[in-house]
Parts: sequence; C-alpha cells; structure tokens
Amino acid sequence: MTESPMISNSFLRRAWFLILLVGALAGPLAAQNCLTADDLDPGARSALQNTAQQFFRMSGAGDYAGLKAASVPSLASSFAGVETAVTDHKSDFTGAQATPAAMYVLEAPSSAPIARTEFYCGIFNSQDRVLFVIPNLAPGRYAVVTEDVSGGRQPVKLTFVLQQQGNRWALAGYTVKPTQVAGHDMSWYLAQARQYKSRGQNLTAYLYYLEAWYLSQPVEIEYTVQQDRLADDMQQARPADWPSQTQPMNLVAGGKTYRVTQIFPDGVGNDLDLIVKYQAVNDLSNTAAAFQDNMAVIKAVVARYPELRDAFAGVVARAVDSSGRDYGSLLVMKDVK
Repeated sequence: MTESPMISNSFLRRAWFLILLVGALAGPLAAQNCLTADDLDPGARSALQNTAQQFFRMSGAGDYAGLKAASVPSLASSFAGVETAVTDHKSDFTGAQATPAAMYVLEAPSSAPIARTEFYCGIFNSQDRVLFVIPNLAPGRYAVVTEDVSGGRQPVKLTFVLQQQGNRWALAGYTVKPTQVAGHDMSWYLAQARQYKSRGQNLTAYLYYLEAWYLSQPVEIEYTVQQDRLADDMQQARPADWPSQTQPMNLVAGGKTYRVTQIFPDGVGNDLDLIVKYQAVNDLSNTAAAFQDNMAVIKAVVARYPELRDAFAGVVARAVDSSGRDYGSLLVMKDVK
C-alpha cells in the first residue's frame, strides 16, 4: 500500500487495499506503460468489465471462498482484509448496481520487481491525467478497475486491482470507499477546509483537508491533478506540531504527560468525530484507569485547540499499548467541559 507523504498511516484506516507486492526493493524508479479504456480493443475492455462485474456479484453474495479462489497467491494467503471489506459493505452491495467508472491497464515488462513504479495515464498536461505509484511491483500486466456502486445502503466506489494470469484476470487488490462521510462529499469538505483556513483555524482546516483527500481517491495508489492542488493547500495548513509515531505531541493533564501519536477525523453515521490516539500510560486491563486517561486526553486536546468544538460532534481517545492493543472512549463535544 502506498500513501501520500503528507498522509499518515492512521488516515488510511478505512481503506481495505491489498495488492501483490513481491520481493525485496530492487532497481531504480521506473515509469512504465499505461493504457486507458479508450486505448483497449473492445474484447479486452469487455473482459475487464465482465471480471469486475463478476467480482462485484461475488461481493454482494458474500462469496468469500470464490473471491479468494480467484485471487493471486499473495492476496489469497492474507485475505482477512478483503473479507472484512466485503462484510462491512454487504448492505452497500445488496440490491445495488455497479457501473464502470474508470479502467486502466498497467504494463510492467521489467525482469525483476521495481522499487517504485510510476504509470502516467492519459494526455500529458490534461486535467484528466492520472498517476499510479506502486512500490515493489513484480513484472506483469495489471489493471485497475473502479465501479460506481449505487442502490444499496450508501453509494460507494469499489476498486479492483487485477493481474493478468494467462487468459484470465486474477484479483490482486480490493478497495471499497464511500462517496460521502457523515452526509457530505469531497467538495463540501474542501470548501469547509478553505473556510477554516481563511479564519486562521489551521488545525481544523488540515483535518477537513484530510477528509477531502480521503474522499478524492478511489484507491490509495492513484493521484490526480485535483489532488495536486489539494496537496498544496494541505501543506500550507499543516500544523508544525502535527503528531506522529516518531514525534509524538505532548499533552499535559492532571499531572501526567500523554504522548499523542495520531489525530484524524472519522465519520460515524451522520457525525464527524475526532480520533486521538496516544501511548497508554497504564495497563489497559485496568479499564477504569484507562477511561480516566481517555477523558483527560479529550479535555486537554479540546482545551489546547478550542476551534475543534464547532467542527466535530465528539472526540474519541484511544490509549494504545506497546503490543498495539487499544482502549477507546467517546465523549460528545457538548459534554467536554
């Protein structure tokens, strides 16, 4: 999986994307060949559309075994992410229709895996051009097919990464993304982010830019001209003290110092909540102590950044121990005193 240099791993939390990555880093950056749907002959285009429709129908039927059997070996051997995606979005697929939204064929004819492969698709300098960036890609012929799925619980984009094996296309990657979060689309979050930025509320602006970025990509290996502009805006709003695993943000509350590692937005129903992850300071088996720490972190974050009050319905603090186990608590914003 690949990400923008400005997007933390935490922000990719809702995308289930597994792609065939073979071998150790090898070779320099390489640009390969990309074919759009218009470049393909009708037979090749039809074969890809039929494969995508078949995998969509299997997803709607909850046919995990069929999808696994149709996958490349590396994906089949680590299939839990696809199963989770299919389960979580079953109501989005039930009674829905899938229509082709985009199709690209990526050709990597090299003799060994490439450290960083870039595929430039479309007309150079066109507003519709697309870039795919994939690390450690094994030689082969791949396709990225995105379907617009509507008629279920909510509209989503379903993207398959396929690898050609003989005369068939095998499943090598699977991503489902909603077209809206908390009832709003990418354009709405982008407009709100710019408003927050104009008022000097850069933290909130950056968080809303993150949500716009999330909604702008059907799959994390794909980049567009629109995202180039969005990335520029995001970089200008990015707070200097933005936390990470290697450079946590220190919050002091109740005589304790909490080391925050991740902050990101998350939609639950019609609400947009703020998620704050930090390094646990107590044994998480002591849930009473963990709950008190979570409450302290929530209040300290909102006290430090009062602009968050009007931008999020609530805050979820998650204490994470060294094993990766976590304990979370939600406090709705109106109750943050």
